[in-house]
Amino acid sequence: MADLASIPGRRFPARRWTRGLVGQGGQPIPARGFAMGYVVLEPRGGQVPWHNQEQEEVYLVIEGRGEICVGAERREIAAGQAVFLPPREFHQLTNTGDAPLHMLYIYCPGGDVAHWRQELEGNLPRAGHGGTPPLPAGAAPQCVARPPAESKP
Repeated sequence: MADLASIPGRRFPARRWTRGLVGQGGQPIPARGFAMGYVVLEPRGGQVPWHNQEQEEVYLVIEGRGEICVGAERREIAAGQAVFLPPREFHQLTNTGDAPLHMLYIYCPGGDVAHWRQELEGNLPRAGHGGTPPLPAGAAPQCVARPPAESKP
C-alpha cells in the first residue's frame, strides 16, 4: 500500500511536486511493468516541461486546468480529462489556472525517465534546439530553469 500523506516526494525547478507511488527505484509499491505517481503543478505556470521518453504514458487531471502539448498539438485540459502520450512523442503540461493542478501519471513499461534527472541537473534539452522539436505555436514556454544552488552550512 502507498499513502500519499507519508510520501515526501520531490520538488522540481519547473514548480511541481512529484510523489512516486508505483514502480522501480524505491517506490512504495514495487512494480516492473508500469509506474504511477501523483503530481501537483503550482498555479500560473507550474509545469512538466517539454520532453519525451520511450514509454507510453497517460496523464489524468484530477483537479485544476492547464495546457497540454503533444507533438504539434496544443489543447486545454481540465479535471476529469486524460491524455495519451505515445512513446517518443514530445509533450508538456502547464498549469494555466490560479489554483494548483493535481494529476496522475501512469507509464509503461516502468523504469527510468531521463527528464527528471535532466531537469534536476539543469540540462533538460531545450525546445527547438538540436534534435528537440519546437513547442506548438502559442504554447507556454518550456521551463528550463536551473535548480537553485544549495547553500553550504
